[in-house]
Formats: sequence, C-alpha cells, structure tokens
Amino acid sequence: MSTQSQEPMPMTWLDHAYETYYMRSSHVVSDRQLQSLSPVGLRPPLGRYIAQLWQRRHFIWADARAKALGSQRGTLLGNAWLIVKPMLDSLVFFIIFGMVLQTSRGIENFIGYLIIGVTLFPPLQRSITGGALVIRNGRNMIRGFSFPRAVLPISYTLRSAIDTLPPMASVLILVMVLPPHALPTWHWLLIVPLFLLQFMLALGLTFVAARITTLLPDMRNIWPFLTQFWFYGSGVFFSYERFINHPKVLAFMDVNPGYLLLTMYRNCILYSTTPDPRSWALLVAWACGLLIGGFVFFWQKEVSYAVER
Repeated sequence: MSTQSQEPMPMTWLDHAYETYYMRSSHVVSDRQLQSLSPVGLRPPLGRYIAQLWQRRHFIWADARAKALGSQRGTLLGNAWLIVKPMLDSLVFFIIFGMVLQTSRGIENFIGYLIIGVTLFPPLQRSITGGALVIRNGRNMIRGFSFPRAVLPISYTLRSAIDTLPPMASVLILVMVLPPHALPTWHWLLIVPLFLLQFMLALGLTFVAARITTLLPDMRNIWPFLTQFWFYGSGVFFSYERFINHPKVLAFMDVNPGYLLLTMYRNCILYSTTPDPRSWALLVAWACGLLIGGFVFFWQKEVSYAVER
C-alpha cells in the first residue's frame, strides 16, 4: 500500500514576519553586559545603594506627604490633637512639677521652658519607638517590590517631621501669648537649622532602632522604657544646675543631644540669645555622626530585612 508524500505547508506572511523578528532580536550578550548584571537579593555597594535611594526620592516624598498628619484620623478633633495633646501634657507637667514639686524655681519663663521641652522632645522619642517598627509595618511592600529598604526609615522620619510642624507653630504662638511674653526676634531664624539638625538626629536614630529591632524583635518592648529615661534625663521640665553639683556629671549631661537641642531651642525662642559655638559643634557632631553611622549600620543588614521572622 503506497503512501503519498506530504508536501510541506507553504510559509505565510505571519511566519515570515516572526522569523525576521526572531533573527533580528537574537544576539550574543557581550562580556560587558554580563558584568553589569548582579545577583538578585544581594546587598548593593554603598554608592549604588545611595544612587538607588536618590532615584526614588519622589516616591519617598509622596509616601511621607500622603501619610503625614494622619495619626488622628477618625477622631472628632482630627489633626487638632497634634496641637492639643502637647498642650495638655504641658499642663500636667506644670501642675505636678512646677506647682507641687517646685522645679520651676530659678527658671526664667518656666511655662515657655516647659512647653518647648514637652512639645519638641517627643519627636526624638518617636524616632526610636516608631522607627523600630518601620520594617515590620512595611513587610507587605518588601514582599511585593524590590527597593532599597532605607526608603522606609527615611519616609517615616520625613512624615514625623511634617507632623511636628503644627505643634512647633503652636509653641511659637503660645510663648508670645502667655506671660512673660517671648516676642519674636531674629534669633527665631535659627529654629530652621535646629529643626534640620533634629531631623538628622531622628533619622539616624530610626536607622539604628530599625536594624536592631528587626534582628531582635523583643527590643520593641524595651525601647519605650529607654526613651522614657532619656526624656526625664534631658531637662524637659527642670534645670540640671539646681539638682547636680558635680562638675563631671554636669559635663556628661551637657553632651546629651536631647538636652543640647532643647537648650538651644529655648535660647533662641525664649531668651533671644545665640547658642554658643560649642553647643553648635556638639549638636552637628551628634547629628552627622548618627546619620552617617546609622545609615551604614542599617545598610549592612539590607538583605536580612526581607527574611520572614
């Protein structure tokens, strides 16, 4: 029984187009292109890491701005609590420490002194307690996208800085309205560089707390106690000179960045004096040291932040 030989099907125009496209698109990968490839999941070099962060600067700003001033959503007063809460805290501290314990003795304009301390120090505390949770809170984003993990601490700190602006404005209004009336002078312009240094301090602390807490989750329960010690040890509602006489202890207290920051804010806002060069040098050293050291400290464990725990 003979079989007929089957003729090959003629090529259509679609076959010709596909063959032409395939022949043009296929090519040999050069050694230079191979060298530019990098394994997925490895930590990039520090310079490239910084460049990747810079490429995402618009996302960082958009994310921070979208989440800023949103901590009081769902409440009746809304964002007014950003101003009311620090004022209520100041009232409590004034009654307990100013009137009952008399820590106000020897402090000029104690009301303004207290308002500045109670309002402007908590952002530093939140940079640790809240910053410690940025990796855990951003876990869904880490699972779904590839990006430098430092985006999360930077966005959080920027959002916190925006949240601090309304309380800062209320502080300036209150010290003008409440006796003995601290009136604006050119020294108030120094609030801008102080606020920038505070942001750098907060960002460095967030980097450090985020890495430590990611590797040791129990720390999120310990940070609030440590920051509370820092709060009471930074002269928020009393002056060191009244309770400490030992010169070495006083010298140690003077290098506390929280105390330095509050003292410089008070000098500019309440007492119309320029902070001395030593205070500026110490605060700049703390801000730059914590920012650079904290950033490198965080970058070193970049890969571990994607590990589920």
